[in-house]
Amino acid sequence: MSALGWSSLGYIREVEMTARPVIVVKVGGSAGINYDLVCDDVAALVKEGQPIVLVHGGSHETNLLSERLGKPPRFLTSPQGFTSRYTDPETLDIFAMVYAGKMNTRIVERLQKRGVNAVGLSGLDGRLLEGPRKTSVRAVVDGRQVLVRDDYTGKVERVNAGLLRLLLDNGYTPVISPPACSTEGEAINVDGDRAAAMIAAALSARQLIILSNVPGLLRNFPDESSLIPSLKYDGLEQALSFAEGRMKKKVLGASEAIAGGVAQVVFGDARIGRPILNAMQGKGTVISA
Repeated sequence: MSALGWSSLGYIREVEMTARPVIVVKVGGSAGINYDLVCDDVAALVKEGQPIVLVHGGSHETNLLSERLGKPPRFLTSPQGFTSRYTDPETLDIFAMVYAGKMNTRIVERLQKRGVNAVGLSGLDGRLLEGPRKTSVRAVVDGRQVLVRDDYTGKVERVNAGLLRLLLDNGYTPVISPPACSTEGEAINVDGDRAAAMIAAALSARQLIILSNVPGLLRNFPDESSLIPSLKYDGLEQALSFAEGRMKKKVLGASEAIAGGVAQVVFGDARIGRPILNAMQGKGTVISA
């Protein structure tokens, strides 16, 4: 396989590995997340020799910009209860401005200030994240199911892990955001948590750490005292029954990461000091195979 070659089965497993297994960190885009603390921790760990791939969201900033531009965000709820952003071409432009523009640039800037040679990438760059655009999306509207056909969303099925390895092996820290690249070369909105799961599987990551504005998976949201400290893979389906809002997609991403060979996924808190290190040490919700 060439350095930038593709595998079958939807993701790549490279033979060549860096000296230490990679950790993939996904930091959400909700209000209340402290990106300075996250970047402090990335810098500390990278300087200690720990390779990290950072994946980020930008939902809160996207909502704010959408409101300012007079195009309030619209969300679709699937029959299974999963919520996603309705993404027509105009919304996709706003999405790209925030995710691949402001958020990605500012996170890379934070890391450069901390001495980390970060490289910002969207899923379009080098077809880093690729998958089919959905021909239609089934949603529940006013109690009945409808098909939405003009939605630019999809699911990541392939990761260009060779590109990420090339960067990691030469001392760079990838900072990745949606949108992804459709199989037809279109920009598509994809879920960041599930994209991070595919990246972690493709890189045979040591851990996938998913940071958000809560301490982990809560049995009774928003009661933080109801934190679930650990779960086994076979308990994730039940967790979907009580996970609220965006946490449903995180649970689904955890399931996909472990199915892809990642040994451990941790839901951690992005509001505290050393958020990544705390998650690495088991603070939050630890999900294992």
